[in-house]
Amino acid sequence: MAAQPAKGKAVRSRGQPRPAGMAACPAETARARPGATPDLTEPSTLPPPLIAVLNGPNINMLGMREPEKYGSTTIEELERLCADAAEELGLAVDFRQTNSEGELVTWVQECRGRCAGIIMNPAGYTTNSIATMDALLAVDLPTIEVHITNIHRREEFRHHSFISKAATGVIAGLGVQGYVLALRAMAGLVDAEQDA
Repeated sequence: MAAQPAKGKAVRSRGQPRPAGMAACPAETARARPGATPDLTEPSTLPPPLIAVLNGPNINMLGMREPEKYGSTTIEELERLCADAAEELGLAVDFRQTNSEGELVTWVQECRGRCAGIIMNPAGYTTNSIATMDALLAVDLPTIEVHITNIHRREEFRHHSFISKAATGVIAGLGVQGYVLALRAMAGLVDAEQDA
């Protein structure tokens, strides 16, 4: 589905319902009746862990904006790449993009109790959004920061990231494949947390 450049609409991945905002939690899975013996031959009915893939300003311009730096992949193609990688890893993704800092902060807050982790490309908010950093610290979820370009090889003002202060890990400079690597890493983090 296409991102809405001016209004910061959510871009949804397949298999996910479209709630108003991110506040609605997935439906609780059916539980076995007390005393019932579980049928171990049936496939699990538990939904896959949900990972929020949140993108900041101008990511909706992928494929048009400075292709020599950001490549030719469009946001729709990036969403599909993430959905396919997540499915392979047994995850579900909620893929969104916004040009509004307040909306990004709200989305992060709404991940608490709903998502197993966050992958974020903060884009232009990397260097200046203390509010986004504070929201990530508040929700206390595994977070992987992703940048399509290597921000450390670019202008000096891009080298600092407030988001890194809240991130579990950072992937930069590997193009859109950084999102796939982030999903792989997130799958490992989620598994480790479930096994703990």
